[in-house]
Amino acid sequence: MKRKFFSKRVGVILLIALVAAVFFAVVSTISGSHSTNLVQTMLTPVRSLATSAARTVEQYYNYAYSYESLQAENIVLQEKITEMEASIRDADTLERENERLRELLNLAEEHDDYSFISGQVISWDSSNWKSTFTINKGAKSGIETGMCAINEFGQMAGLVTEVGTNWSTVTSILDSSLEISASVPSTGYTGVVEGSYRSGKNGDLQLSYLPIDAVMKNGDQVVTTGSTLYPKDLILGYVCDAGLDDNGISKYAMLESAVDFDSLEQVFIITEYEIN
Repeated sequence: MKRKFFSKRVGVILLIALVAAVFFAVVSTISGSHSTNLVQTMLTPVRSLATSAARTVEQYYNYAYSYESLQAENIVLQEKITEMEASIRDADTLERENERLRELLNLAEEHDDYSFISGQVISWDSSNWKSTFTINKGAKSGIETGMCAINEFGQMAGLVTEVGTNWSTVTSILDSSLEISASVPSTGYTGVVEGSYRSGKNGDLQLSYLPIDAVMKNGDQVVTTGSTLYPKDLILGYVCDAGLDDNGISKYAMLESAVDFDSLEQVFIITEYEIN
């Protein structure tokens, strides 16, 4: 619409300039000082109009050319910015992955009996009762149901509960259906850890079946006791609260999970380990 309007205005201006030029040609044949003065008097505003019209045409042309040039330059710059942002994201992702692998190397040195398969988290499925995520590795990579998923710090994330050719579903320790045998190293107390969604209490996890006289301190570490599904001493979480069960015959402790699930991007599936 703007281009059409612009073209009409330019056409009108050029027509005025053409009429003025013809007029100049006609009156140039008129002789005599009186006639010349009269002609000059009449031509002065016409010449001014023609000059103004020519300048206007030039200005419109320069504006249209500059606008199109700026538009093209803007497109090129936007593409370059998009490419730079993608490169920065890729670099950040690689840096985070390198940091995780360095931490995992330290963990592997401490536990030389561990064998790992790395997997990227590609989707989540969570609700008030359920907490699972999917990774991009499966049976083709050697993953089987029941294997344990951890992060680079040796903190337990969950158990593999479903396996496809190139994907696996991990049920996280936040899921209320998952029960993990656990202990408190500082006191020796043992119990069972499960997701606390259904409890309505503070904390991500609940450590149940503690002795009624158990003394729990905020910050106490809770780890796995070990089984045929997961190794011993994987970190589950840290005590943040405690109380008596509804039946009044045992105690429970609420835990903050050690794994930061909000920022979890990669896990390591333990495929082999020594059972103590």
